[in-house]
Amino acid sequence: MTAVAASTCYGLGSVLQAVGSRRSAREEQQSERAQVTEHGGPSLSSTAKAAVTWEFILGTVLDFVGFLLGALSARLLPLFLSQTVISANLVITALCSIKLLGIRLKRPEWTAIGVVCGALVMLALAAGHEGTGTTPIATHWWLLLVSVVVIAGGALVVRRMGTNGAIVAGLLSGLGFGALGIGVRVLNGVDPLDFAQLLSDPALYAILVGGLGGMYLHTVALQIGSVNGATAALVVGETVVPGLVGVLWLGDATRHGLAWLGVLGFVLAVAGAMAVAHYGEGEGAIQLETKEREAAHR
Repeated sequence: MTAVAASTCYGLGSVLQAVGSRRSAREEQQSERAQVTEHGGPSLSSTAKAAVTWEFILGTVLDFVGFLLGALSARLLPLFLSQTVISANLVITALCSIKLLGIRLKRPEWTAIGVVCGALVMLALAAGHEGTGTTPIATHWWLLLVSVVVIAGGALVVRRMGTNGAIVAGLLSGLGFGALGIGVRVLNGVDPLDFAQLLSDPALYAILVGGLGGMYLHTVALQIGSVNGATAALVVGETVVPGLVGVLWLGDATRHGLAWLGVLGFVLAVAGAMAVAHYGEGEGAIQLETKEREAAHR
């Protein structure tokens, strides 16, 4: 229930953030002082302006609620299940974008969304017990280091790619959120609550870097590309790596005899998300051409 509620918050939040980001981007384009990078992507200043629109703020509040619910589900479920259920916010995003962004989903997109939903049912049926999450402190330092490299390096790469970096930004933001999920699982000082141990754990700072950095890269992706495409790429990033880490290192497991169903559901969920990303890019290009024609007409 917490994972489904988190998914709903994230999905609606993504669309509201996209509404605010795109309105801000349009205002930037119409302004004589439009701020973009030399490669045509949004500048840090323009991204900051997008983050203070009321739609974006409301979406961020929903993201925060989703984070709390998602953190709880990451402690209660195997990561391959909790992260995949949360990543089903792709379905919520796609449905809400019909109303709030005026996007029309085509049959291949509906089919891909149906595949994702079916895959989630398979994963739910196959999921067994969650691992303990007990890991050496050195692993927590590695998680923090990788989070910093992914977010900092990703921000530089996306800025250089400009308007072609939406899917990459979405994927890297997903990796940041994936690091957040792993960090929540392995975080020390939670049960029982021990603030000294909590604050001294590198995993806590990996959670902050992954969460805040992932939010920044997701905002950039929403500014320059398709909301469905960027969110689908995010789904792949936040699902695949945490799922594998949970199984290989944290002791997550499937029910006896249903490992094949878990693997099949996992593969189908990722494949469905990638399909939505593929079709979403086409939708984004059509929307961009439409906006350019409208701007020329004005």
